Formats: sequence, C-alpha cells, structure tokens
Amino acid sequence: MRLPAAAPLLAAALLLAALTAASPADGGADAKPLLVYVLVGQSNMEGHATLEVLDYLGEDPATAPLLEAMRDKRGKPAEIEDVWISYLTGERGRIDAGNDVIEGPLTLGYGSRGGVGPNEAGRKIGPEMGFGITLHEALDRDILIIKCAWGGQSLHTDFRPPSAGPSPEDPEGAKTGVRYRQMMEHVDAVLADPGRVVKGYSKRRGYELGGVVWFQGWNDLVNRNVYPEVPDDSPTPRFAAYTEVMAHFIRDVRTHLQAPELPFVIGVIGVDGEQPNKHIAALRTSQAAVAALEEFQGNVVAVPTAPYWDAALAALDAKRQQLRQKRYHLDKQHEGHENADGSLSQTDKDRIVKALEAELFSEEDLDLERRAKSNAGYHYLGSAKTYTLIGKAFAAALLGMRVER
Repeated sequence: MRLPAAAPLLAAALLLAALTAASPADGGADAKPLLVYVLVGQSNMEGHATLEVLDYLGEDPATAPLLEAMRDKRGKPAEIEDVWISYLTGERGRIDAGNDVIEGPLTLGYGSRGGVGPNEAGRKIGPEMGFGITLHEALDRDILIIKCAWGGQSLHTDFRPPSAGPSPEDPEGAKTGVRYRQMMEHVDAVLADPGRVVKGYSKRRGYELGGVVWFQGWNDLVNRNVYPEVPDDSPTPRFAAYTEVMAHFIRDVRTHLQAPELPFVIGVIGVDGEQPNKHIAALRTSQAAVAALEEFQGNVVAVPTAPYWDAALAALDAKRQQLRQKRYHLDKQHEGHENADGSLSQTDKDRIVKALEAELFSEEDLDLERRAKSNAGYHYLGSAKTYTLIGKAFAAALLGMRVER
C-alpha cells in the first residue's frame, strides 16, 4: 500500500480531538480517545531480529511472558489486542527507492522490510513489539503506533528539522530534511483518518498524542566530516552538534503537531554494551545531553539501551570477526599468514578457516548463535530479546512521564 502525498490541516483535527466528547457507542476501551505514539529512527528502529530467534525470549523467565504475548495458542503470530500500527519505510527495505506503508493490528513482522514486498508478511521485528505489549498491559486504551524508519539515515542531514538550517554536508538542500518531511507527512495523513488503521475508531472519540520515541545514531557516529574527532581534553564534545540538532528536532515536531509538551524518548545508542569505544561513549553523552536541557525537563527522557546489549552474543560475534579477518588475510596474501606467497588453493584456505572455527567455537557456542543471533553488532546482534527489551524500556519511560503529568 502506497501512501498518498498529503499533508492535511492538523490543527483542526487536534482541536476536534481535544473538544469532542467521546461516546460509549463508539466502542473500544470505554470510548476513551485513541492514544497515538510515534516511533522514528533508522535501522534499529526498523529492527533486524529475525523471527527464527524469537524462542530465545522464552529461555529467560523475565522475557518469557513477552514471547507468550506475541504468539497465539497454536504458536502463530498473535495480534496484540487494542494496538494498531502504521509503518512507513523503504520499499523492500531499501533507501534508494520509494516508500511503502504497511499497517494493521500490531503483530510480528513490523521490523525491517528488507527483501519483502508490499503484500508479503514481514520476517523481522524491532522495538515495536515490546513497546506495544507494554503499553497494552499498562493502559486500558486503544493504541495506535505510527512508525517511520529507514536504515542508514543521519540526523545531521536526512532527518534534519527545518529550524536547524542547512546541513553541512548538503549546502544546496537537495537531501536535507527529506526523511523529516516524509515522517511528518505520514503522521499527518494517519491522524487525518485514524479509522483507516484502527478498527472501530470514530471521529467523535478523537485521539490523544502520547509521545514520540527517537532511536537513531549510527550514521552520525561514523561521520568524521560533520563530527571531526576532537582531543580527549576538548571542552566541546565531538557530537555537540548532534545535541543541538536533536533539540531542534523536538521543538519542530512539537510545533508541527501543536503539542508544546509532547513527551519525547531518546533511545541512547547501546552498541558494545558497558564497554563502548570512545566514539560510541561520546555519542551517548551527547544524546543524553538533550534530555538534560532545562527547557525539556519533565517531558524528554534519554533511555540507555546498553543494558540490553547481549554480552554472550557479542563474544560470539567477536569470534566471527576473527574468522572474517583470517579469510581476508588469506585472500590478500598478507605477510605472516599461511598464504603469504599466494600458493594456497581455495580448498586449502577453506580448510584453514574451518579449522580456526572449530578451535574458536564450542558446540554450545554454535547452538547459542543459531538460537539467538541473527545480525551484526551495529544491529544489536539481531537479537529479538534485545529489541523487545528496548521497546519495553521506551514504553516504560513514556508511562513514567504520563504518571508524572
């Protein structure tokens, strides 16, 4: 399903939502206004955990109930009661093509759409499942999740909001803010007609904006042009510009939606867990700094995702990296390796790599890898458990702000 390019007058819709009394005849959660949440970001908001590693959640008593909620009694994907989703992302997961909108009741498969056509069931999950399940369990409300995510996108250019000015990498503005505008156009279009997604919705019930979750960072992390490295004792953090642009992002979204205190969650990058390199640590500091700004006290929260990093899977990933390095050195005839003189056949090289794999990995290692890991480190090792716990943490942060308000 392709979304028409439309940007309705949101102010009138918001006014209607605020002033119109809900009628019990409208049905659903005692006819309270629909609660709307926006999830936005890059590949880790998409989600790169395959459905084949879901069972790993069931091995931990703390996450087994989440897995149980995701499946029906036959073991098939369950629809989370009273929770719907409208998901804007790239066609077949690509960022160099058009966009698709996938929507309906929240269920498994709303992760990365890589290689998946518009009418095909998805094969991956991201934070949306843990997020939606947690909200459903805590709130007696109908919930709509609007998710907008594309892999490989930056805040400094792709998601750059209007008030931040031109991107330093795009002075002519051809790419600046493209994803920001697509995100807002999609949010506008969904809010103009929530009944297209939410069963039983009527305009008399209206809706309430519950909050926005931002989960992004990798493409800014690796950009040394926009964020040049600085000395360790520099008074200006390397990613200070990230803090500034993210603050503009929050202000602009709130202005657009006419919701000056709209709750925001910033998912702080958690790759490498408790032992990040200095660049990841620096970005974490600058992401968290947004929530520390005086103007955002009480309605912006930075949620660390490092606590959900799976150290056991990361250790296996490090061993895989050793194998990749060995293969590289053999193919490139590196000095100090078995094929330095280029005399080895492909069979010989395969044998050496296979022997190293047997040395590095136990049967238990290989079994854990098959059960729990489905992607690389920058995608949180493709762990369904990790993505689900991150989504749960995002929801908990928004619920906490809701109680405080």
